[in-house]
Amino acid sequence: MIKPARIITIANQKGGVGKTTTAINLGTALAAIGEKVLIVDLDPQGNASTGLGIERSDRRISAYDLLVGEADIREAAIPTAVPNLHVVPSTMDLLGVEMEIAGSTNRAFRLRDALRGASGPAADYSYILIDCPPSLNLLTINAMAAADSVLVPLQCEFFALEGLSQLLQTVEQVRASVNPALEIQGIVLTMYDGRNNLANQVVEDVRSHMGNKVYRTMIPRNVRISEAPSYGKPAILYDLGCAGSQAYLQLASEVIRRERSLKAA
Repeated sequence: MIKPARIITIANQKGGVGKTTTAINLGTALAAIGEKVLIVDLDPQGNASTGLGIERSDRRISAYDLLVGEADIREAAIPTAVPNLHVVPSTMDLLGVEMEIAGSTNRAFRLRDALRGASGPAADYSYILIDCPPSLNLLTINAMAAADSVLVPLQCEFFALEGLSQLLQTVEQVRASVNPALEIQGIVLTMYDGRNNLANQVVEDVRSHMGNKVYRTMIPRNVRISEAPSYGKPAILYDLGCAGSQAYLQLASEVIRRERSLKAA
């Protein structure tokens, strides 16, 4: 029996929280420990594609083609420099896709149908990570409608809980309308600096509000993580030994343990 891929949407309506960095490096870390991984770049900016070294000239088939029904996953997925890791790249065409599909009755399910349909990649991957745009639009709704769970990167800053509250409301709305099985996979605290009193207060507040939904692993503020995308590489390829890369490897192990516990529940 073919085991379906676990689909995790990485979402936060705030920009600059480490969402794309998490998609790239968590995907790489999962692949490094033997999982077969697909990243779907659903952000028109295409930063996940760029950060994985995919040139714009090589993005002949993209996430846009999936959503408008002109290609399937196997046609769109491109291998990366990381063994076991593929990406469905993004192009600026995604900016106009909402207008193109807004009138269709299945507009919220376009990505779900592409991932879970007869030509979907159930046998090809064990994990599919969807990198969303920094907004709560139809692209994000498609990602949540397709997913088993949502992983939320949360920057250790003053307004973190306010943004988290808005996102959790959206998840509840998606549950009520298009995907009742959707779960919060976990919240990962990013850009953590232990020398900063505010960061430590945010960590304490988020953990007290969200309990065991918050991963134990925290992603530190790390210059090597920031540098890696300019070389078209995940941080784990750019500098395996840096604190950020090691944190993402720990996060990957924690994600797998959490997924196994969800299956067992």
